[in-house]
Amino acid sequence: MVDVTTTADAPKSLPLLFLGRDTDPHSERGVECPGALPPASDPDLVERATKAKAALGDQVFVLGHHYQRDEVIQFADVTGDSFKLARDAAARPDSPYIVFCGVHFMAESADILTNDDQTVILPDLAAGCSMADMARIQQVEAAWDALADAGIADVTVPVTYMNSSADIKAFCGRNGGVVCTSSNAQVALEWAFERGEKVLFLPDQHLGRNTAVLELGLSLDDCVVYDPHKPHGGLTSEQLAAAKMILWRGHCSVHGRFTAASVDDVRARVPGVNVLVHPECRHDVVTKADLVGSTEYIINTLDAAEPGSSWAIGTELNLVQRLAKAHPDKNIVFLDKAVCYCSTMNRIDLPHLVWALENLVAGVAINTIKVDAETEKFAKIALDRMLSLPGKSLRD
Repeated sequence: MVDVTTTADAPKSLPLLFLGRDTDPHSERGVECPGALPPASDPDLVERATKAKAALGDQVFVLGHHYQRDEVIQFADVTGDSFKLARDAAARPDSPYIVFCGVHFMAESADILTNDDQTVILPDLAAGCSMADMARIQQVEAAWDALADAGIADVTVPVTYMNSSADIKAFCGRNGGVVCTSSNAQVALEWAFERGEKVLFLPDQHLGRNTAVLELGLSLDDCVVYDPHKPHGGLTSEQLAAAKMILWRGHCSVHGRFTAASVDDVRARVPGVNVLVHPECRHDVVTKADLVGSTEYIINTLDAAEPGSSWAIGTELNLVQRLAKAHPDKNIVFLDKAVCYCSTMNRIDLPHLVWALENLVAGVAINTIKVDAETEKFAKIALDRMLSLPGKSLRD
């Protein structure tokens, strides 16, 4: 493995890997899965999944994230967002196997919150999250050093979105910080500002900015963006000292695709449309929308919407299509004209699920997710702090 040579002023570097010669097991999980997957064209996949799940009975608990394909969701015992599913797994201590149909950081959280006798399985280890991968622990530690050099680390509280790796959650746990979800980001930020003058918000700049400005009343000038690929994040000590929100330069590859022009276009195409978007969207999209909220908020809003009403939804396409099917009495459309599936979430398909379940029937647990004890300890501290936050979330 060849490392990049950097100067003292450059940010800490990640390994430089040559195509076809080196791999990074942390960023390329599951590229070489052991065993043979059933072909996607196998007409018996549904029958095989049904049979395997029945054979396992209460030994297996299948979790399905809202963004999963319908072919996978049909076999989920519960559906939800990432944190709800992790809590659901923890609430089933008698199920020795948790099959998490989601992405890697979600399975890590489930492992942290379940007991040591339970095994968490991710059907495809390559199902990652581009947003979570935008904040690597080496980069975050370098950022903390930059804040210390600027004399502000001791008055800064780190807050990480649930959509982050276990080691980033552990970083927050070690440094007096907390985890948040899109539902309770406001409460988490209020908690943080009671304990410090500034917040380092990881890894989604849009959720951090939207919450700080629209919910806490801060200004856009109070927010700066820390770019881990630039020395000192591309910021001067004066800029860091003046900021209240230090936003990590990360985003969701799905929600980041929506634009203000998308909102204008759908309003022109659909008379009387209500625009409802996720807070991971860009600030100019959120300010043009009628309603903003978490995945659960979006689902609950459409459940309660008047028959005949029209809605343009700015979130992942699998969920939007599922909501449209569930509410045929309402006109529900995708906010953008371009198809926008979460490509990494879609790696969990029926062949991988069948493969995972049939291996369990044969007594083999494949693709297990295990967070090391030290990381788990501090990540759980940050998660427990979130669980103890006041229950006044505005976006449930």
